[in-house]
Order: sequence, then C-alpha cells, then structure tokens
Amino acid sequence: MANILDYLDWRGDLTLKQAPFNEVDNLILAELSFLDLHGIVPGPGQGESVELQWAAQRYFERFPDDVAPDMGVLVPNVIPELLRKMAASNRFGTMRLNAFEDRLDEVDTKQFAALAIECGDGTVYLSFRGTDDTITGWKEDFYLACMPEIPAQKEAVDYTEAVAKRYPRCKLRLGGHSKGGNLAVYAGVFCSLNVQKKIESVWSNDGPGFHSSLLEEPRHQQIADRITTIVPKSSVVGMLLAHDEDYEVVDSDQQGLMQHDGFSWQVQGNHFVHLRNVDRHGQIHDQVMREWLQNMNQEQREKFTDGLFNVLEAGGAKTLSDLKEEGFKAAGAMIKAMKSLDKETREALNYAMKLLFRSNWKAAVETIQQEVEELQQGTLKSNPKNKQLKKAKKS
Repeated sequence: MANILDYLDWRGDLTLKQAPFNEVDNLILAELSFLDLHGIVPGPGQGESVELQWAAQRYFERFPDDVAPDMGVLVPNVIPELLRKMAASNRFGTMRLNAFEDRLDEVDTKQFAALAIECGDGTVYLSFRGTDDTITGWKEDFYLACMPEIPAQKEAVDYTEAVAKRYPRCKLRLGGHSKGGNLAVYAGVFCSLNVQKKIESVWSNDGPGFHSSLLEEPRHQQIADRITTIVPKSSVVGMLLAHDEDYEVVDSDQQGLMQHDGFSWQVQGNHFVHLRNVDRHGQIHDQVMREWLQNMNQEQREKFTDGLFNVLEAGGAKTLSDLKEEGFKAAGAMIKAMKSLDKETREALNYAMKLLFRSNWKAAVETIQQEVEELQQGTLKSNPKNKQLKKAKKS
C-alpha cells in the first residue's frame, strides 16, 4: 500500500489545473505547518509570500541532513522529507507561503501555529498545526473537554480573519491534522459571516470533536456542508468528544493510536482508501471514552487535567521527548506527584492512562507508566538503576 509520500512520486507532476485539489492534497498541506519556518516565511503582515521551493532551500540550509531536527515523540520525523518532495514537484513547488505564526505560552497553556499557503488556483489554504511535542500543547488538548473555548481556538479565529483580510479576492480552505483539524473547524464556525462566506472547504484530519452544543450552533449549520472530517479506522483522537456523524473513514497500516499518524493513511490514486466505518476496536474505544467523559462534570475534568499534567511536569519536563530522555528520573518525580493527588483524581488518572495504553499507544511515556505501576504495586525487580525510583517511593 502507499502513503502521501508515494502520492507525491505518482502525481507530483500534475498541477492543480491538470488535476483539481483533493483530500490527499489537504493532508499534505496540513502536515506542512509542523515545520519550523521562522525567519524563512514572513509572519502575518510582515512581508510578501515566498515560493515553496525557495523556502525549502532555506530550510535545508538551516537543517541539513546531518543535523535534521527531531520532530518529537509523536510528530512524524518524515515531514522534512515531505517538504523536499513537495519542492521538487510541479504540483506544490510553485505554491507560495506566508503568514507563518508560532506561539507557545506555558502560563496561559497555549500552543498555536499556522501557515497560509497560496495554492495557485485562486484559493489560500490555512494550515493549522496540530499538537506538537510540547507538554503545554497536550495540556491544552485536554482542556478541550473542560472549556467552551481554549486559547488556541481563539487564536485560530483571529488568524483566519487576518489572512482573509490579506487575501480579499481569494477563497479560503481551512485544514489541519489532530488539534489543527479542531482549530480549522472552530475558526470556520466562529469567524465573521463575511469571512465564512469566503470559505470553500474545511478539513479536519483526525481532529478531536467539540461539545455537542457547538454542533447545534446556527453558525455551525451554515458551514456544516463544507466541513470534511477524516478519521482512520481505529481512530482514538478524532473520535473524542462530540462530532458530526458524517465523517470519512480511511485505512491505515498502523495499529491503535499510531493510526493518528497521517503518513500511515493509505492512498490510492488521488484519494485515500476509504472504509465503510471505523472498526470494532475504534467503536468500543469511542463508546468507553465518551461514557467516561460524560460521567465527569466540568470541575472534575479540570481537576483531572491539572492533576495529570502536574504529574507529567513534576520532573521539569517541557516536552514528551524530555520525558523519554529522563526515564527513571521522570518516573520518580511522577510518583511523588501522584501521591499528592486526592484519591478521586488519582483513580481517574489511572483509568485514563489504562484506556490509552489499551489502545496500543507506543509513545515514550509507555515505559514510564509501566515503571510507575510496578512501583505502586511494590513489584519492581531489583536493579541498580532502580535505586533512585525506590528512594522516591519511600520519600
């Protein structure tokens, strides 16, 4: 089977005039905003757009192969290779990039990044970055279940308004992967009506859903027929919270949560390999997660989220990569933090983590979770490397 990199080899020679924009193009542009394009692509209102080929050249001068940036634990490291193939293609090479924005605010729990892409067919694609490697970004994701609006959603609306003003004669496409898909939909719903009329399509690529109240908003109904939601067959992230039931299911060559990786989605010709529905595993997980969330009120959700991330940040980690590198040290600090939580929050945290790992999550924190559970049960085997953990347990 093939993925979006193969698609670029197959159809990269066809311009948008020869073959119109499609769902695979959408995912490719959604992934592009994960790259660090500071100093290469102008910020909003800071200059004229630059050609993608030129931007790629500057990017690889900054990050040659021997110093390629680590995209983090859960962001695919092949995204730079995607840029390289795009730059070499007729389809994407002459597209122009503008309005790159990247903000991280640990105090306000905000992680937001976006990129405007002039497609050359009279449209501009607004690519909203999904959750990156930062713990702040993941904490903001969890707040989706607690708050009517998270900071990144407000940023997405403001960004859409600004780009629409910059391109008054262009139609807009909004899209993103993971949280970026949620931001795209939110911006499409809550931007001004004049801007909403300029939106041709909105793409949510395995993005988490919304509170059911948003789906009932008249503003949502006005744009609902322009929103396309795509999820893999065992979607975990994209099935969280409420979502429009009219979603597209695509095949993936990965298992469990790793299907969230857009590079695992299977491509055939100019489209993904579509399935009739999410598989049984995805349906069961969706039902369990929904019921669990519905049984918690907003105060409990906020308390759970704060407790979870106090534990994850206990050792000073700022990213998931930090957690992976810290290993035993992080686990020791996490055990201390777990003890400080009240019983209700601690039990909710344990249950939530079991749900995630039951979904075959292969992220770096899996090892740490196992160590924490063994320590709590007093079953960690004797090993010189574990002395620090045992000491932490006694303290």
